Amino acid sequence: MKDDKIWTRNEIESPCVRICVVHPEARICTGCYRTMDEIARWSRMESAERREIMAALPDRAPSLAKRRGGRAARVKPTQH
Repeated sequence: MKDDKIWTRNEIESPCVRICVVHPEARICTGCYRTMDEIARWSRMESAERREIMAALPDRAPSLAKRRGGRAARVKPTQH
């Protein structure tokens, strides 16, 4: 018999937005703004530590330099 109920835990949710791209210099995920250490330890953290990190995430976003990806980053614009 299949149980369609989703198991949930009573803890703070993850800030993951499924855009997992690590900024090469800052070593921060450009999707959720967590460090690689925070991502790795997230499931083992106490709720208080998660809340502290969640509160700090909005301040991290502006510190990451915008990067151009794909072809736009490799091709120099032509001058006319």
